[in-house]
Amino acid sequence: MNFLELTNDLAQRLNEVELTSSNFSSVVGVYSAMKQSVNSSIQFINQDVFQWPFNFVSYEETLTVGTARYAYQTDAKWVDFNSFRIKRDAALGNTTRRLAMLDYEVYLDSKIDDEYNTTNTGIRSIPRTITQTPNQEYTVNPVPDKAYILEYEYYQKAVDLVAYDDVPTLPDDFRHVVTDGAMYYNHMFRSDYEAADRSLSKLQQGVKNMRKNYSNRYEYVRDTRVMRNVSTPYFTRVS
Repeated sequence: MNFLELTNDLAQRLNEVELTSSNFSSVVGVYSAMKQSVNSSIQFINQDVFQWPFNFVSYEETLTVGTARYAYQTDAKWVDFNSFRIKRDAALGNTTRRLAMLDYEVYLDSKIDDEYNTTNTGIRSIPRTITQTPNQEYTVNPVPDKAYILEYEYYQKAVDLVAYDDVPTLPDDFRHVVTDGAMYYNHMFRSDYEAADRSLSKLQQGVKNMRKNYSNRYEYVRDTRVMRNVSTPYFTRVS
């Protein structure tokens, strides 16, 4: 389901003439509002659940020798800091290694000088810890001495559709939910609040059904507490 198809789903519900790929980008007025309604519906669905599985991304970052601090991907909504690991690389001679979390205050107290030390005086090595910073970045420590491959997982933000053939991350199974939401926003645009309330109820029920299928799965319970190791500056997960 691309942007054109979703907009035409709404056009059918409203008994409007369907758009084509040739006139899609140039429409104004009512049709422009319809396109905005589709995007608003997609945003509503994506914001309802923080970690929809269809927004999951596994990303690889090639570390730079001598560089400790890196920015998140621009489309990252939530980064799983428990997923950071250095990937096995036969050429570099390292095995896969999961990185331990290091508190930012502890990092500033004990490791921050490594970022500014431009000479390799034995401090550079394969990273062992990951630290979340306050400004959408993370740091690795030790500072890498080779171009290791770092892999981590995150959930991406919803991006507005623009071109007629843009495709949302939402699964086709719930195409009708996008249309129900678009109907709600379109009715609001037309100040038809009674019809908007009916469409909102259908949208909310559709999202509830999506949560049942894609989000509310508890096959087992895991203790996610972390404990401070009194003899080191690191945190360890309860097993």
